[in-house]
Formats: sequence, C-alpha cells, structure tokens
Amino acid sequence: MKTILQRLSERESLTELEMKEAMDNLFANDVTDSEIAAFMVSLKTKGETVEEIAGIVKAMRDKSLSFSKEIPNVLDNCGTGGDGSSSFNISSTSAFVIAGAGIPVAKHGNRSVSSKTGSADVLEHLGINLNHPPERTEEILEEIGIAFLFAPHVHPNIKRIMKVRKDLRIPTTFNLIGPLTNPVELDYQLLGIYRRDYIEMFAEVLKTLGRKRAVVLNGAGFMDEASLQGENHLAILNSGKVTKKILHPEEVGLPVCSNDAIRGGDSKENAEILLNVLKGKKGARRDTVLLNAGIGIFTGGRAETIQGGINLAKESIDSGAALEKLHQLIIASKSVHKEVI
Repeated sequence: MKTILQRLSERESLTELEMKEAMDNLFANDVTDSEIAAFMVSLKTKGETVEEIAGIVKAMRDKSLSFSKEIPNVLDNCGTGGDGSSSFNISSTSAFVIAGAGIPVAKHGNRSVSSKTGSADVLEHLGINLNHPPERTEEILEEIGIAFLFAPHVHPNIKRIMKVRKDLRIPTTFNLIGPLTNPVELDYQLLGIYRRDYIEMFAEVLKTLGRKRAVVLNGAGFMDEASLQGENHLAILNSGKVTKKILHPEEVGLPVCSNDAIRGGDSKENAEILLNVLKGKKGARRDTVLLNAGIGIFTGGRAETIQGGINLAKESIDSGAALEKLHQLIIASKSVHKEVI
C-alpha cells in the first residue's frame, strides 16, 4: 500500500490492473483505516481516470456475492444520490415503470446515506423482503422481470471501506461508484450522477464494463435524476461511442416544473408517493417519473427515441403493468428459494 499511496500522492495514475490490485490490498485484514482513508483522499485529490474507476469497480464486483446466471437484456437505473435535492424515490418508482414496459430490471440500491429515504427504506415499507441469496434473486428476476439487490447484502466484504468513506465526511470516488458495482451482468444501464463534469467519464467506464447501451445523466439543478426544471445533460453510450445531449422536458412534451414540486419525505410518505404515481395520479411527480422511465426504456432498447420511451412509460402506468410489477415483487420476495420448498 505504501507504494500505491506514494504514487497517488505524486499524482501518478494507475492502470486498471494496478488499481484492481490496489483494491485487493484494501480488502486485506492488515490494512489500516488510515491507509484506506489516505487512498480515498489521494485518489480524489489526483483526479480519477476511466481505467482507475473500472479497476475499483471490477475489484468490488469480484468481492460481491456471486450471480451466476446470464439473464439477457437486464438494466439497472440506480443513481449515485448525493444531490441534496430531497426528492422522492424517483429511480425506484421508475424501475417498476421500466419493468412494466418489458425490460428486466435488476435494481441496485441502499438505505438512506445522503438523503432522507433510500430505495431500500421505501421498498421495505411497501412490504418487499430485501434479503435473498443470489439464486433466489435470479429466480425472481427471471419470474417477474424485476428484482432488488440490497447493496450491503450483495457486497458483504466492503463494510470497512464504506465505514471509512462515511467517517471521512467528504465526498470521494466511493460516493459515486455504487451504481457501477451491481454484481448482475447488465446489458443496459441508466445512471444518474450528481457531478455533471463526470457524465462522459462514467459513460466511458460503462463502455469498459461492457454495457451495450447506457445513459449517464445529470439533471437540471444538478440532480442525479432527470428533472423537469430545465436542461438535463446526458452522455449516451451506443455501439461503442459516447455522445452528449442536452434534453429539455418541453422537447418531449412534458411541462417545466421546479424541483421543489418533487420533494419527498420519510419512507412512509415516499412509499405513498410511489404508489400514487403507479396508480396513475397526475402531476409533477408522475411527469418526472415519465421522463426518467422514458430515458430508461430508451436505454434498454425498447424505444428508438426518448420520446418513444416516454410514450411506453405512460402505457406502462396507465395499463396497470407497472403497479402489477410492484405487487408481483412483494409476493415473490416473501417466497423462499425453490429448492427449499
């Protein structure tokens, strides 16, 4: 670790393999919390490269629970959090809409870290069991087309690293990479990030990780979700190329609305908001979900354009398909692994 820390402190970048080896050292029992903190701060100060982020992610995925099945065309729409917007759980709500449109969703998420309510808090309040072995999670994903992966459960070996991250009380690389560490082999990914200057870099990382198509976005007001407030900045990975796009809600037939209109509350309130949106209640929250789910449906290849994705998102909600996905997940999450029956 001493050599790695010295190189980072001298602003020397590491290759993907070197970073993966450095991360393996961080998982060792003899590494100190001070060394982990020094690693995080040195990397942040130097500035991360695509290769370094890819190396970190691959090392973390190697230490996660093993998901062996190759389920085709799976998408995740997890965001980084950390935008300070206090919005309701937009990506969790959108996940059911995307699944209702026929795209398998392996939703990676956690409890609240920087916001009032994390995706896990809301889903638990709705009656969804978060703790399954990988085999049962894969069964659920195959059976109903949506499954939730509770980050601390699927990444049991990174508790100390995450504790140090929290104790530092400053944002580092590890505040951004959570959505990249989904242990399911994804073909598609919609990733919201609170750092607008990182959207192209993270699209390049997703290219390195083998995504067929991906969208990395930063919303108006620097949200880690697409926003109705104004311009949303997107980096789109398609056919191995990354292009940038600015998307305004009026371009896709949605109204302009302040981010204040989509504030959420505690897990109970956010669960009620999620249910109301899936039941078809009109307003800024539904329109925000339509925008985000529409981008997700486009990302997953079910629509040729974002406008087409929004149209399918409307159909998913209005037909009851999105709400049915929620009901199916609640029931499936409470059943045991088939081999135990």
